[in-house]
Amino acid sequence: MSCDSLDDLNQRLLRFARERDWEQFHSPKNLAMALAGETGELLEHFQWLTEQQSQDVDPDKKDAIALEMADILIYLIRLSERLDIDLVDAAYRKIAINATRYPPDKVRGDARRSDEYDD
Repeated sequence: MSCDSLDDLNQRLLRFARERDWEQFHSPKNLAMALAGETGELLEHFQWLTEQQSQDVDPDKKDAIALEMADILIYLIRLSERLDIDLVDAAYRKIAINATRYPPDKVRGDARRSDEYDD
């Protein structure tokens, strides 16, 4: 099954939760905690790897990583639905904020945080 948008995926996830009467468990707190747990599981796949090894994972590991990333996306979408947050709008607003905080002529090739730059 292929979805064309976050809205489509959100509707499928909402239907999935309602069919199982799981919405009662999907409070923002619980979803945020589940999101953190799944993020930890994603990190485990990269723990102790070199930079190069993390870029060259074998197909089985890559599939396991993809499924952990899917879990993260699922919980993030469910959380945004419960809080009535438009993730796409929020992402575009954050990109605009970051464009101001990190102007290319000031930060190109430098990974420091914005508060670490001299004015």
